[in-house]
Amino acid sequence: MRVKKFQAATMPEAMKKVRTELGTDAVILNSKVKKSGGFLGLFKKDITEVIAAIDPSDEHQTKHETKPVERNEEPVSPFNPNLEIMEELKNLRSLIQNRKEAYPEKLEMAYQFLLGQEISKDVAGNMIERLLEKGASLDDLAEVENLLRLELYESMKQKKFGKPAYNKKFIHLVGPTGVGKTTTLAKLAADAALNHQLKVAFITTDTYRIAAIDQLKTYAKILDIPLEVAYSMEDYKKAKERYQDFDLVLVDTAGRNFRDSSFIHELQKMIDFDEESDNFLVLGLTSKFADMSEILEQFNDIPIHQLIFTKADETARKGNAVNMVLTHDVGVAYLTDGQNVPDDIKTASAMGLAREIMEGFANERSS
Repeated sequence: MRVKKFQAATMPEAMKKVRTELGTDAVILNSKVKKSGGFLGLFKKDITEVIAAIDPSDEHQTKHETKPVERNEEPVSPFNPNLEIMEELKNLRSLIQNRKEAYPEKLEMAYQFLLGQEISKDVAGNMIERLLEKGASLDDLAEVENLLRLELYESMKQKKFGKPAYNKKFIHLVGPTGVGKTTTLAKLAADAALNHQLKVAFITTDTYRIAAIDQLKTYAKILDIPLEVAYSMEDYKKAKERYQDFDLVLVDTAGRNFRDSSFIHELQKMIDFDEESDNFLVLGLTSKFADMSEILEQFNDIPIHQLIFTKADETARKGNAVNMVLTHDVGVAYLTDGQNVPDDIKTASAMGLAREIMEGFANERSS
């Protein structure tokens, strides 16, 4: 095991030295900012000091891949660290769960916090690496929280967030059973009718559950909105013609097993997902990221314009929303957090989601 100390003006410069000399497989054992230089105790400057280590086998492999071996080159004896350093390195490796490089203390805390929010290791690691490259402060938790919130926002801001402009006549909600599509549809109808004074109508193709039809009928009566039940593509087209003078038509679909690709084909036969429609995939925030991804991938043949996340009140962890946005390059229209209509729905934004993810980080870690 080879251990070496590096000093530089900033953390990015120090990390560059580590990677240049020890390679990308090096492990950071410790880092700190200290005063150096000056004259008679005055004019001292901050420098970053990093202690890094690498396995001789890793180092040899890296050099073998990047630099040809010269015949006259003398073999370098690996540094033999003491048992205390070996034990510290062992504990670090266990802590970082197979990561090759530990982060400085405050950023390691931030990394673990992101994992606790169910943000994926890849996404969390990319966020922390970008903070390192920008020379983020490693001493103040509040500053780390602010910088990471901004980094989350910057990574998502180009995605399509926020509710539709209602410039398309049809809105289709699709998604698995039990995520709250019908209630969400009623909330969207209330917003369009009450806040935007649009003439709104309902179509439901969810004929598999009598309760779903009855539920939508109740909402339609309360909101004074007409409702058509479509049992076939012919019924759906007739309902569209009947509502041709309406400003907005909201379409509820059956929640089925979306792991079965045949159901997606049935859905396409039942509904026109054309240029006149906005199509939203409704997902519950209590679901696993892998399940959300699998459901989205089943809709490759249907244009999904944005996601709607429900059940935000049933979990304190919203990291899977970030995972979906960044992994699948898709935006978010709304988050819902209850059953009340027209309340319990809010327009999604990149900054709002970043705030919710990082909320309480500095306070929790300093207490």
